Amino acid sequence: MSTFVERINQADLWLLDRVFQPVSDRLPEKLPSAELGMSLQLGAIVFFLAAIVILSISGYASIGDSVFNILNWVLFVAFYLAIMRMRGLVKPGQANPLRSMLFGMRPLNVGFLIYSLWVGVTGNGALMLASLFMIVSNMIFTMGLYFVSCQPRPPVRRRSQSRVELRPIMGGLRD
Repeated sequence: MSTFVERINQADLWLLDRVFQPVSDRLPEKLPSAELGMSLQLGAIVFFLAAIVILSISGYASIGDSVFNILNWVLFVAFYLAIMRMRGLVKPGQANPLRSMLFGMRPLNVGFLIYSLWVGVTGNGALMLASLFMIVSNMIFTMGLYFVSCQPRPPVRRRSQSRVELRPIMGGLRD
């Protein structure tokens, strides 16, 4: 009988291997999954900042709430920069070390995504725009984590562009 944590880890690996890895394998050669994941995380940072600005401008966030949200945004940026520095470890044809490094982070973000969906559904109408930005931010950040964790494709073998063509030598032997 498996424990609750083992079931969460199995669900995480199932989601990674059965949903995101096949999508990653079908991406164009010029767009590896690590690049797509980093772009999604950067988009999440922008959406989160937009939600903070909406809350601050509309007057729904107090000074303490705004400081808390800005500190959360700084943590988002720090995490993005840390993954950006570790992205050099991902090499084509080798196992992705970020897959195991982000093992606990992926299910945690799925939990935050579910929580933000619940808050967005049960929230009042005045905060729906900020909630929408938070939901989109959490969703694309989670997707970015999963794409960064995907195994890279092996390097593609390049075929020689030049073909050798054999021609008879002038003045050579005749049949």
